[in-house]
Amino acid sequence: MARLGTIPFFKDPGIDLGPFETRCHWRRFDENEVLVDFDDVSTDVYFLAQGEVRILNRTQSGKEVILGEMRGGAFFGELAALDGVGRSANVTALTRGEVCVVPASVFRQMVFASESIADRLFRLLTKRVRELNTRLMEHALLDLRHRLYAELLRLSVPRTGGGDERVVTPPPYHHVLAARIGCRREQVTREFTVMANEGLVDRTRGALVLRRPDLLEARVAEALREDS
Repeated sequence: MARLGTIPFFKDPGIDLGPFETRCHWRRFDENEVLVDFDDVSTDVYFLAQGEVRILNRTQSGKEVILGEMRGGAFFGELAALDGVGRSANVTALTRGEVCVVPASVFRQMVFASESIADRLFRLLTKRVRELNTRLMEHALLDLRHRLYAELLRLSVPRTGGGDERVVTPPPYHHVLAARIGCRREQVTREFTVMANEGLVDRTRGALVLRRPDLLEARVAEALREDS
């Protein structure tokens, strides 16, 4: 049974995926398994069919920074497939799951053969560059408090039936947020205490509720204006 067509990235590709099917392989992974590590020489592209992974980067001093998480439908490893340079990040499984592993040569052939696939890749790479630029700007211009506001807004989604409220679900661990914004867990904990006292956040079963996302957005925007 053809499975490449079940991957969102390859939907309606405009080409026959059959010749590429046998050149890719599927494999399952376990929780906490390292799928890609720093400076690996592999160049395969990984398409997540199921499960969730976390992407980490490492500074020259050895400090690890969380870049984000990916779930089913997303993919990673495309940069090494495109330029052949060693891996720049670590990808570790947060849950059990399954990936489709596409060799770099196969990935490049598919991209060059299909205008639809190439367009999706260009758009995705552009989106990732813009997101990284935003985070770099935040780290350069914002203090800890406002970086935390920005990260919570980025992680949140509208709350069903909650008006203007937004939720982060599941609620993020403080040490994970600290690794995302470049600080210590204790600093994040102190900021949450301040936010709770202001009525800005509330923790419910299974979610962190942002009561006033509009105010958080306004504070981030004001801080960026002051420092620009």
